[in-house]
Amino acid sequence: MTILKAEDSHRLAKLLKEASHVVFFGGAGVSTESGIPDFRGNGGLYSTDGEDNAYYLSRQCLVREPEKFYEFYKRSMLYPNARPNGAHTALAELEKMGIIKAVMTQNIDGLHTDAGSKNVIELHGSSAKHYCMRCGKVFPKEAVTEAAGVPICDDCGGLIRPKVTLYGEALDERELAKAEYHTNAADLMIAAGSSLTVYPAAAFVKYFRGILVIINYSETDCDSMAELLYRDSVAKVLTETLRIIKENEA
Repeated sequence: MTILKAEDSHRLAKLLKEASHVVFFGGAGVSTESGIPDFRGNGGLYSTDGEDNAYYLSRQCLVREPEKFYEFYKRSMLYPNARPNGAHTALAELEKMGIIKAVMTQNIDGLHTDAGSKNVIELHGSSAKHYCMRCGKVFPKEAVTEAAGVPICDDCGGLIRPKVTLYGEALDERELAKAEYHTNAADLMIAAGSSLTVYPAAAFVKYFRGILVIINYSETDCDSMAELLYRDSVAKVLTETLRIIKENEA
């Protein structure tokens, strides 16, 4: 398998133009260039010693110790100043051109939507969405970021929670169903910025039977399945691919 760089993006551009149903599967590496850390990389949440991060991000902690949950959640999971990078904007433009049919993401940052992508499948939910656990009232992210402590519903006094999958919870079945549909319909999948080790989400890549393209700095369990394998920035590869496609259409 030849390892490719962003300057080899003409090969990806050709595959994208020939495919009829392209889906994108992205992980934390898609958003690192927006200033959001890869939680499993050096310095990320799961490399931090002395803290039980899994517990702080669990439903159990949210219900039993909401003060601890929100102190950790606000400090480690919310990045209000993060903006879409070149990967997000390129995917949104490729969708407008009819090339990308769906974006499946493990990220909860909402940056794909901010960039303009319409068909975004948020497998782990979104930190941009919150709701009251008692009455179901929907709240924007500001209800959490601007709250002095634990955010409380102004209608019923219930606890406001993020619409994300916490430890101890199952993924949203509606999002899983959409991901399954597009995976089955796709003839080409780009998997980017993910170690492809977090299940069940990573199963959509592992069991995909069409043309697979992987963009990731480190090795993944699915590298041997890839038609093209890029060890480069997701933003650089997708931005260059978009440029080539546009240039050829001019």
